[in-house]
Amino acid sequence: MPEVIYSLAGKRVYVAGHRGMVGSAIVRRLASEGCEILTAPRAEVDLRCQEQVEAWMSKYRPDAVFLAAARVGGILANATYPADFLYDNLVLQANVIHAAHRADVEKLMFLGSSCIYPKFADQPIVEEALLTGSLEPTNEWYAIAKIAGLKLCAAYRKQHGKDFISAMPTNLYGPGDNFDLDSSHVMPALIRKAHEAKINRQREICIWGTGTPRREFLHVDDCADACLHLMKTYSAESHVNIGSGEDIAILELAHLVSKVVGFEGKITHDPTKQDGTPRKLLSVDKLRTLGWSPRIGLKEGIAGAYRSFLDGHYLERSNRAISGDLTGQSDISFERAKTSTLSAPTLPTVAHHPSRMANLGEG
Repeated sequence: MPEVIYSLAGKRVYVAGHRGMVGSAIVRRLASEGCEILTAPRAEVDLRCQEQVEAWMSKYRPDAVFLAAARVGGILANATYPADFLYDNLVLQANVIHAAHRADVEKLMFLGSSCIYPKFADQPIVEEALLTGSLEPTNEWYAIAKIAGLKLCAAYRKQHGKDFISAMPTNLYGPGDNFDLDSSHVMPALIRKAHEAKINRQREICIWGTGTPRREFLHVDDCADACLHLMKTYSAESHVNIGSGEDIAILELAHLVSKVVGFEGKITHDPTKQDGTPRKLLSVDKLRTLGWSPRIGLKEGIAGAYRSFLDGHYLERSNRAISGDLTGQSDISFERAKTSTLSAPTLPTVAHHPSRMANLGEG
C-alpha cells in the first residue's frame, strides 16, 4: 500500500455537489474517516456567484475540498444550451478553486469526466491522451469546461504551490442516478426499461444501434472510495483516471441487466440508430500503481442500483432534460419510484456508510 501523505482524520472536509450522485457517495464514504463533513445548499451558496463562494469559504475554512458540483445533462441538453454548459461549469469550478486558494485550503480534488479525451483516442485511454485530438461534438462544451478545471488546478499548483489534484471517472452508476428515460445514461435507462417491461409483461425491449459498442462502468461507491484514496496518497500535476479497467458490449449489458431485474423477454436492437463511439475504456494503470482497485462487481452493482431505484433513491430530470441540472446546486429532490413496493433481487447488498453532517446544509 502506498504511503498516506494526507490524512482526512480530524479535518473539515467540504463536498461541493453533495446532492449529486458522486457528491453524495463521497459524503457516505467520508463518514468512516473521522472528519467533519461540510456542505452548502444552493439556498445558501450559489457556486456561480464568486462573492457568495468566497464568503462561505472564508467563514467555514475547510481543510479539504472535493469539487463534484457541475451542470450536467444529456446530448440534447448539451446541443441546445452550449453556452449554459460552458459558462456555468467554467464559473462554478473557477469560483471554488480560487476561493479554496484564498482560504488556504490544504488539499482540493477536482472531478472531471472521461469526455475530456479525444473522440478517437487509442484504447484504453491513457491520461497523456488529453488534448491530442478532437473532442466528441455532442458534449464538447462540457468537456472543454472540465479540461479548463483540471488545468486550473495544475496552474494553482505551479504558481502557488497548492496541493490541488484532479481525477477523471469513467461511466458511473448507482444510488442517486438519473432514471428519466429522456435524459438518462445507458445503465439507468436499461434498468428502468427492463423493470417496466417486467411489470407490464412486455415480450421484448429494444436498444438503440447494433449493441456492439463497448463501455466501461464503475459503481459510484467505488468511485468515491477511489477519490478518497487519491486524496490521501496522490499529489501531482497530472490527473488520474478512475475506472474499473474492464468494458462490456451494450447488448451483453442489456442481457445482464435483464437477468438482474428479472425480465425474461427478448432483447432486440434498432440498427438505424447511431452506435456512437465503438469503444471507450480508460487506462487505470496509474490508479492500480497507487494501490487501488474496485470492490463492487458489475452484477452486484447493478443489483444495488436496482434496489436503489425501487426504494426511490434516484433522480428524475424530465423537467430539466433540455437545460441540464446543476448537480448538488439544484432544488431537485429525490422522487420515490411509483413501484417501490416491488421486491428487489436477492443479490449481495452494497454497503453504504451513514454520513455525519456538520450543521451547514442538507444531509
